[in-house]
Amino acid sequence: MNVKDIYEKHGALLKGHFLLSSGKHSEYYLQSARVLEYPEVAETLAKELAKKIIEAGVKIDTVCSPAIGGLLAGYELARALGVRLIFTERVNGKMTLRRGFEVKENEKVLICEDIITTGGSAMEAAREIEKRGGRVVGFGAIANRGVCKRVNGKTERKPECKLPQNKPLFALEDFDFEVYEPQNCPMCKAGSKPVKPGSRGN
Repeated sequence: MNVKDIYEKHGALLKGHFLLSSGKHSEYYLQSARVLEYPEVAETLAKELAKKIIEAGVKIDTVCSPAIGGLLAGYELARALGVRLIFTERVNGKMTLRRGFEVKENEKVLICEDIITTGGSAMEAAREIEKRGGRVVGFGAIANRGVCKRVNGKTERKPECKLPQNKPLFALEDFDFEVYEPQNCPMCKAGSKPVKPGSRGN
């Protein structure tokens, strides 16, 4: 499966000048919602991700996704694995488990995003699960931005990665794009202004 081709086919691999959630700038942006809006594509990707998790022997009781970006990927992954999905959401800026969702003591939970960059939102969700007695056994995503190292991936872990090194990250593809601090951004120096196309920006 060529995940990059799938993103390009659905107009989800954007080229321009983008402001990332981290505050850094990039020439490329992944808009996974454009891929996951097609249920049959989302199902195919999630089944491939589930296969990697099963092959690794990681046992999972529940998938948890940070809202809103991870919901579609998490739902399809949970369906492929035959487990339930719960999700966290921001309340006054803090990632919280609501809507009557409960986590049992030592329940094995995998945190699933559409895209993992530094893993910041995933870690917020993980801390909420662990606070309630659950046990986070790994992380999953359709795409990995190349900051964190995925199982069988080619990119090395970078210092900005917030995911724990002792828990696996499963993803279908690495998209290791160059990112820049605003003061060092060549596109800014050329007179371009960044746009923020992500869920937190529009």
